Amino acid sequence: MKKFTLVLMTVLALSFSLKAQQYVSTEPANRNVILEEFTGRGCGYCTDGHRVANQIMANNPGRVWAINVHAGGYAYTTYPNFNTNASTTILGGFNVSGFPTGVVNRSTPNGLDRGAWTGQTNIQLNQASECNIAGVAMVNPDTRVATINVEVYYTGSSSVDENYLTIAMIQDSILGSQADYGNYNPTQWLNGQYVHMHVLRDVITPTWGEAISPTTQGTLISKTYEYQIPESIGNPNGVEVVLDHIAFLAWVSERYQGTATRPILTACELDKSTITDEPIYPVASGVSQHIAASCSHTQTFSFGLSNIGTEELTSIKFNAQAGEVSTEFEWTGSLPSGDKTLAEFEMVLPFGTFNGLLNIVEANGEPYDYQATFTAECLEWSSVVVEEDVAELKVFVIQDQFGDQITWDIINSDGEVVAQGGPYEHLIGSGSTQPNLQNVQVPANDCYLFRLYDSGNNGICCTYGNGYYYVKEANTNTVIFGGEGNGDFGSEARNLFSVTNSNAASVTTGEPRVLSDHEAMFIATLVGNAAEVGFEYQKLTDPVGYSVAGVLNDNNVFTATVDDLDSNTMYAVRAYAVLADGSVTYGDDIHFHTWVDGVSELENTLKVYPNPANDYLSVEGALTSVEVYNTVGQCLLQKQVNGDTRIDLSDFNNGIYFLRVYNNGEMAVRKFSVNR
Repeated sequence: MKKFTLVLMTVLALSFSLKAQQYVSTEPANRNVILEEFTGRGCGYCTDGHRVANQIMANNPGRVWAINVHAGGYAYTTYPNFNTNASTTILGGFNVSGFPTGVVNRSTPNGLDRGAWTGQTNIQLNQASECNIAGVAMVNPDTRVATINVEVYYTGSSSVDENYLTIAMIQDSILGSQADYGNYNPTQWLNGQYVHMHVLRDVITPTWGEAISPTTQGTLISKTYEYQIPESIGNPNGVEVVLDHIAFLAWVSERYQGTATRPILTACELDKSTITDEPIYPVASGVSQHIAASCSHTQTFSFGLSNIGTEELTSIKFNAQAGEVSTEFEWTGSLPSGDKTLAEFEMVLPFGTFNGLLNIVEANGEPYDYQATFTAECLEWSSVVVEEDVAELKVFVIQDQFGDQITWDIINSDGEVVAQGGPYEHLIGSGSTQPNLQNVQVPANDCYLFRLYDSGNNGICCTYGNGYYYVKEANTNTVIFGGEGNGDFGSEARNLFSVTNSNAASVTTGEPRVLSDHEAMFIATLVGNAAEVGFEYQKLTDPVGYSVAGVLNDNNVFTATVDDLDSNTMYAVRAYAVLADGSVTYGDDIHFHTWVDGVSELENTLKVYPNPANDYLSVEGALTSVEVYNTVGQCLLQKQVNGDTRIDLSDFNNGIYFLRVYNNGEMAVRKFSVNR
């Protein structure tokens, strides 16, 4: 993409200087809290301070923000060096006799022990604030310039005629060393390194704030700052400033001359957005798989779609790749400059875990190039059939010595926690184990995900005791999953299972795979038991319906191939399941379009051999591209060619496959098998 200028940034700065309230509320509110913890990487008890501060923030979301101020003798200058002039100045402004200590809204001249932080925070949260504060930080990723707009509105009057506005930048997710005498904060350890959070990196205003006035009720104060975000901060052994991991905090304080207190009246985290001066600039961020139990090969993903260009975004075309699966999508809508929305897509995945790549290839009808990575997963699931509407389960966790690090939960297909357990007892004696049993009830006819966590990130095994886990169906004593030897799982183990009533089932219609101008493959996923699974289909212009029975392909996935379709025609298909009592349940209607009639010289001259194939497949003909699909319609290979080609099958399992070949708009399909 082309280089960007600061013209737009200047225009934005001018437009936001107008005295019109845009961000801040004018309704009276209580104080929000800044908790500054004086800490250092050499302080072995400071991890307990981090844990306490994290819990206070979790208990008061959107109202309390912790800042780790690294300064003093425990703040080492080896990498990562978090010391800054601002952190040293702030530490020097309070009477600090030990680490960790902290100040809550700078309401005391002395640093408080971590045991007093919660009580002092609650006192501040319950006090009325004289003002409100809000704003936005717009970051240009190419120039690393942040344009920060802040508004302060006085719902009451301050006790002094001049207050001080402070803007600070903090950063999360910095890996580095940390002394830790008692494993006080195990959740922030990752592969032997400590994950440092909400570290003070810089203060954009003067350290103690920029003077603002008047401070009387009804006053609106608007400020704009342009801040050049450094590539790294710290000398020596500086730390990279990663744009995705920074946040901007703002607060208003009073300054009492002759005392050490500088009480903070209220605070906020500024909204953060990204913007450039490029006309068309969509960005995909946070591509993630939905957190829910899904007993299906069809997995749902979402991502944040942001328009950081200057023009309205009306459409994007993108493809998502995970392993050998690649699927194309299109989003349409109206997204003004600076706005963002949530976009979703679905992929049909084989079992396994895959590195995913989302590629935006077109925006507003113009070619575009943007990539974002993600992780995709399709877990194999166990199935249990019960005679009642509720399943009785027994959850066994044979813990290792550190049972206090072990917890588990079960979530359903809506992502709701339906059962949970742990932590357990910390055992005396190296390598000790102890069984723990919990009875659980879950509704039938749903999919569930069992998640077992170890905050020590080393499973429940090995040198700490050979623990393991398993889950049984209580009435039949059938093991659903788990067993001895499965305790070595690191930080998390996950098992997927479905529970169905013997008299109930559900079926899902998958996306049909069009194989030619007259042929298509239908796909369905069954949850539960059924006497028959099949498909009903018809042309949209013709009310006459047809049906075909499905064939079980793999793990309750059914397919059927029909070869009597009309070319260049829109069809609708839905899956059905006939239950044991004779009732029928249906999946959703899915529409698809057959290809234009393509029987031509390509069809007549194409040669594909050997069939069955072993390690390769030869394809002869006037070809421009070839594709290989498996029997559930997943594209396993795409290849541009120029005439004859040879396809390497060494990574393909034994089974049936479909070869699709193209030449100048013509297409032909061949079925072949791999048999070694």
